[in-house]
Parts: sequence; structure tokens; C-alpha cells
Amino acid sequence: MRQAFVSACAGVTVVGVVAVGCTSQQTQSAGSAGSRSQLREPTDTEQILLRRAQQTLVKACMEGAGFKYWIGPLPTVDELKGGGYVLTDVSWARKHGYGSRFKERLQDVQRNDPNNAYANSLPQEERVRYSKVLEGGESSAMLKAELPGGGAIQTPRHGCQADAKDQLYGDFGAWFRAEKIAIGLPARYVPDLLNDQRFVNAVESWSVCMGKAGHDYATPQEIREKLPDLTADMTKKEAYATEVDMAVAEATCATETALSRTAHALEDEYRNKQPQKYLKAVATYQRMTLAALPRAKDITRATG
Repeated sequence: MRQAFVSACAGVTVVGVVAVGCTSQQTQSAGSAGSRSQLREPTDTEQILLRRAQQTLVKACMEGAGFKYWIGPLPTVDELKGGGYVLTDVSWARKHGYGSRFKERLQDVQRNDPNNAYANSLPQEERVRYSKVLEGGESSAMLKAELPGGGAIQTPRHGCQADAKDQLYGDFGAWFRAEKIAIGLPARYVPDLLNDQRFVNAVESWSVCMGKAGHDYATPQEIREKLPDLTADMTKKEAYATEVDMAVAEATCATETALSRTAHALEDEYRNKQPQKYLKAVATYQRMTLAALPRAKDITRATG
């Protein structure tokens, strides 16, 4: 499923409503025609492979330092496809609604994370060393990435997590800076896109379709805002059934009206009008991520 305006991808929450890394869309960035044709965003399946490989490397690094480390549950393809401004896949909506059960699963995973339990069980001195080995510690050198929408983000340059990405992507610093630009790029253009009259007209057509189906909502966002109150007095089973019904209606109207195709077309249009320095960074992110796939396969194959 390709959803319009995917908001989260590969564990990264985006400021705005669009993200890279969740589709097989090819980039239109600067460079030769040959290089452009070979670049694309990693698929959801490939994202999961990369996560597994990264966690495998972290585990080996932590065990090498004398600590235990568990590779936690990885997301499924369907989980990575959830979210976004508007649902456009009726089948996914029928199976998962708005993905509330995925959110519950994530909360359970976080509550029952064996790594947190293990770290908390260590003596104070070892707990500090555990954190330093894993994340680099407060004295670790930092990598800094400027964000297209303004501001910057930092991450430790050392530690098992950083070292794992360095092994996987070849140059963690270069990949980190490119990834943050790629993921943050929508913040530059989404506000204008949402106010584009073509998009506004498409949302209005969607709203008319929803009204005919018995659901009076002006925008997809309004459904999400009102759904908690709508289901507040229902049983858990009833609430989920209502969630699914609303999601199916939303996706159906998105595909039966111009909203889905308009959203995708405008996403491509606005994205490709961004400054070349940002499009080059997107291309770098895609190139380095795709180049990491063979390494990821070797890493996961070697550990079974």
C-alpha cells in the first residue's frame, strides 16, 4: 500500500505529514539520468531487513563488552504502512482500521523490553557503563544534522548503536545527515501543499463522498480528532469495529474521488521543486541505504 502523506517511517516520526523511506518511489534528484533511474526509496520489507541487521550488530557489540542484549520484536510490513494524512488502501483499512492495535502492541513491547529490565537490574556502576557502551555517553562526540525546516538534531558519534550504523551504511555521519534531510524535507513544502487549491478541492470532493456514506466530516484529520469521543462509551470490540468502519469509508472515498491521486501527484510536484542541495541529500540517503542491503543480508544470514 502506498498511502498519501505517510507520516512515520523506519521508526522516525516526521514533522509534517510526508516521509521518505516507505515507498519504492524513485527520486528525481540531481545527477545523471542513469544514476537517477537506479535510485529509489527502500521498501518496507527492506527497512525491516536493515533494522534486523542493525540490531544484530548492536547485539554483537554489546556482548563483546560483556553485556546481554536482546533483539526486540521488529515491525511488520503492515505496521510500517500505517499512519498518514489520508488512508488510500481499503484492504489495509479493513484489516487494521487506523492501526490502533499496532500502537497497543508497540506500547506492550516498550513496557516489556528485556533490555530495559536488564539494564535496570545492573549495579549503578555497570548501568552507567552499559549506557555508555550502547549510546556513547555524555562525553561522546556528537554528529549534527541541519533540518530543512529549520533547526538541527544531534546524535552520539560513538557507542554500539552508532558503530552498527557505521558498519551497515559505510559512513554513519554522511548517512545520518542525508537521512535527516530526506525525512525532514516535507516540513518545507507541506503547509503550501495543504493550501494548494487543487488539494483543497480534492478534500472537498472527499468530504461530499463521506457525507453520502453517512459520515459528515470536512477532512480526514477531523475523523481522527473526533474518533476518541465517538467511541468513548463503547466496549473495546465496538470501538474497534467503529474505527474500522470509519477507516474503510475514508479510504474508499479517497480512492473513489480525486483525493488519492491528487495527493500523490502534488507530493511529487512539490517535492521535486525543492532546492537541489536537498534533493542531492535525498539521493545520497537512497544510494547509501540501498548499498547497505547486501551487507544487511550477509549480517542476518550469518546469524541465522
